[in-house]
Amino acid sequence: MSYSPSKEGGLSQAAPNINSQDLTRTAATGSTPEDQVSPMVDEASPSSTSSFEMLDMESVPAPYQEVQPHWFFCRRAEDSTSWLPFSREDSDKLENACNTIGEKGEQEVVVAVDGERYDVHVRERKRYAVYWEQAPTEVRRCTWFYKGDKDTRFMPYPEDSAKRLEEAYMIAVTLDEWKTKLVFPTGETVILHNPKLIMQYLPIGLQDEWVSSPSEHTRPGTVKRGVSNIPVEIPDGEPEKVDHLVFMVHGIGPACDLRFRSIIQCVNDFRSASLSLLASHYKRAQQDGKIGKVEFLPVNWHSALHGDATGVDEDIQRITLPSISRLRHFTNDTLLDLFFYNSPTYCQTIVDTVASEINRLHTLFKQRHPEFNGEVSVVGHSLGSLILFDLLTNQRTGSEDRKGAPSDEPFRLNCDTLEQTLSRLGLQQYLETLQAENLDLESLALCQDSDLKDLGIPLGPRKKILNYVRRKWLPQDKTGAIRLAPGLQAPPPVTSDADGNQSSELTMQQSQFHRAQSVTSAVDYEYFDMGIGQVSIDYPQLAFHPQTFFAFGSPIGMFLTVRGLKHIDPNYTFPTCKSFYNIYHPYDPVAYRIEPMIVYEVDLEPMLIPHHKGRKRMHLELKDSLTRMSMDLKNNVLGSLRTAWQSFSRLPVAALPPVEAGETTIERDLQEPQTSAAVTASAKREEKSADFWTKILEWPRALYKHYFKGVCVESECSVSAEEKEQPEIKMGMLNEGRRIDFVLQEKPIESFNEYLFAIQSHLCYWESEDTALLLLKEIYDKQGVAFEQPQQ
Repeated sequence: MSYSPSKEGGLSQAAPNINSQDLTRTAATGSTPEDQVSPMVDEASPSSTSSFEMLDMESVPAPYQEVQPHWFFCRRAEDSTSWLPFSREDSDKLENACNTIGEKGEQEVVVAVDGERYDVHVRERKRYAVYWEQAPTEVRRCTWFYKGDKDTRFMPYPEDSAKRLEEAYMIAVTLDEWKTKLVFPTGETVILHNPKLIMQYLPIGLQDEWVSSPSEHTRPGTVKRGVSNIPVEIPDGEPEKVDHLVFMVHGIGPACDLRFRSIIQCVNDFRSASLSLLASHYKRAQQDGKIGKVEFLPVNWHSALHGDATGVDEDIQRITLPSISRLRHFTNDTLLDLFFYNSPTYCQTIVDTVASEINRLHTLFKQRHPEFNGEVSVVGHSLGSLILFDLLTNQRTGSEDRKGAPSDEPFRLNCDTLEQTLSRLGLQQYLETLQAENLDLESLALCQDSDLKDLGIPLGPRKKILNYVRRKWLPQDKTGAIRLAPGLQAPPPVTSDADGNQSSELTMQQSQFHRAQSVTSAVDYEYFDMGIGQVSIDYPQLAFHPQTFFAFGSPIGMFLTVRGLKHIDPNYTFPTCKSFYNIYHPYDPVAYRIEPMIVYEVDLEPMLIPHHKGRKRMHLELKDSLTRMSMDLKNNVLGSLRTAWQSFSRLPVAALPPVEAGETTIERDLQEPQTSAAVTASAKREEKSADFWTKILEWPRALYKHYFKGVCVESECSVSAEEKEQPEIKMGMLNEGRRIDFVLQEKPIESFNEYLFAIQSHLCYWESEDTALLLLKEIYDKQGVAFEQPQQ
């Protein structure tokens, strides 16, 4: 092997003509195929060679071993690029597919990775998202890595550069010749000093012609061979079996946390937390193969609302003031979603988008997991929970017909029933008119006075029809008020017209959104139609019946109250969903409770969500301990004072004659006919003395009776009340009779100032392990899988 000075300065390796047979012969004989030239080694004393260039001449060089590749994918942010490793299982699948392409010459091989949420096109080296829209990311087969002096992590070389480095390393190991220099087209220089020291030099600016050493004009970086030699955490593979599927709907705005991450990234974090909790809290069940994993999929509706199809952003931008542009942009992109949902036009768009996206994801998931037979649940955060609540309240069960009426109604909705009704009212002449419009009793209940007027029905007959149909179609309570959707009761606003008849305040209008359509027409909030004052729109149906509905930081209670709902019937339940959990942080400014609307006569504290490590947080335990300590101290002090007052008030009384006896003696003396003034004065002084001592001795007794004894009794009653178990209160059927409101434990730092962490508290659920564990417990408890508390 010969070396010659490079034109740029330093040493460059003359390209040796070595094939695989020569390398084999070289490894056996220890000589080069070019005239058996020995490796270039300085024969001077070891002190003349730097420490990292010294070679142990007595040791036999280790034989060359092929590097083990690992597959990485690229994650690009706005100002950074990072490479993350696949799990070992996914990397092995990609490597096998890559070898298949090389051996069989196939055009393309697609490999499902990351729990089958992504597909990797191996030949194209691209990773595509399956369930959501995301730009394809680059995939790389990595063997060599580098890190600059200011980098925090190792970055993989491109595959062609890594191949050149591996060839040079193989030659150096085989021939035992080092200090090899490689120059890449990008200007990077790599020098192989020895197997453990390989440096990279990046040129800075223009190079001077007289510079002779690369170290004089570049900053060195570290080069490592193989993923096992770099500090990188390779994720564990996911179980293939899916036990449960959960759809997660976001709230207002495109960002879901303080780092302005999308719903996709937040759901990825929540999924990672659940996998970690499954490994720690369901370890035995996983080892026995009883459980697999819970799959979480994001549902994004914000992009559809603010996309080009609606054009709402353009309309809002035209009327937005130019001042404080960033704040106004944040308001238009985030806060206005609340107002959009209360608009009949855009509410229809939001609800249709959520339902269609959930159904699309469910269908796609079933196609990719044909063996899946588990249940499905839904999660809503902030406004997303309200969207799901309205959607679930308007679902229809299988026993209901197309119009949503139960099949077991006391009367059938057909023309015969309509004919009987008109005959009873003496209006048979209008039967053909109504039949021509395909109207039945249910349709008549949805009609307004203007609708019947358009059919040519006079004022008197149409008022009779509307009054009778609504009275018979809508059940009424004892007060005559219309009873609304089962369990959700609120009186509809009514007004009186010129004829003295009551009619709904707003007119019925249901229409889908079109860009050119006017949105200034009246909006109908008919209570008999929607049940709880929702906007009168056509609620789509889900393709499945959810098992559980989880609400994170939900304003459902506030919206129901604003809509006029004061009480939720304990017998009410979602038509297709039997479980409901309202989960919130104690400092969340958007969250509201649900239980007080069901059980309003009892003030119940929410259920405290246990810490995922099996205890309360330390500051909460300290707070409870101090409370118990102060109560015990108060009881002990009051008990001691009570004993002291008893002793003080009892002993002097026993040493003195009874007050009654004294009073009798005085009265007897006063009754004697004594005319002496001295005797009379003495008797008066004794009487005053007796009254004085009586009051003095009775004061401690009265003080003990009215104050200390009362306080002690009150304290004892409070302690006994705490010790007694609270009577079991039925929370209605919204969660199958179980508790609904669950509160997280605040962190110690959050307890110092709850206002500073208010916004963060509303966005904390995506990374909350306590929340994830509550979901897992609810899901696997219904499957009969035992929960394990790990040893701390």
